[in-house]
Amino acid sequence: MTTMTGGCACGAKRFTAEVDDDAKPYLCHCRMCQRASGNVSLAMLNVRQADVTWSEEPNWYRSSPIAERPFCATCGTTLGFRFLEGSEMMDLTVAAFDDPYGFRPTSHFGAESMHRAWLNTEGLPEQRTDDYKALQDRWENAGASPPG
Repeated sequence: MTTMTGGCACGAKRFTAEVDDDAKPYLCHCRMCQRASGNVSLAMLNVRQADVTWSEEPNWYRSSPIAERPFCATCGTTLGFRFLEGSEMMDLTVAAFDDPYGFRPTSHFGAESMHRAWLNTEGLPEQRTDDYKALQDRWENAGASPPG
């Protein structure tokens, strides 16, 4: 088990999670995750609910008759998913972890709704945000630095 931390974009909802060393992150393509995230898929990590501690309880919304999702009502960050009953497990969104870079997807779920054109984007032009002068100028003019 590895202790990992994470939270929302504004920092109001923080968590600490005990993550199994053999954890299997996955991409969920189901329509519920697409709609909840506003994206073509949602990178998720399954953890035991008992192994997640929140600094402040997240807001929850009932996304279907069988499940609910934690989020931050202040900044809108999607933080995960859990069934209402019958499971000791829940999912946390991979991007909500402070250090998500070690995770590698191991499977796809909700394949019936998969947008395959968005999966392999190798070869498309790439641009770093720190090389985009107009964006850097906006941050500088705001007297701030981009989140890193």
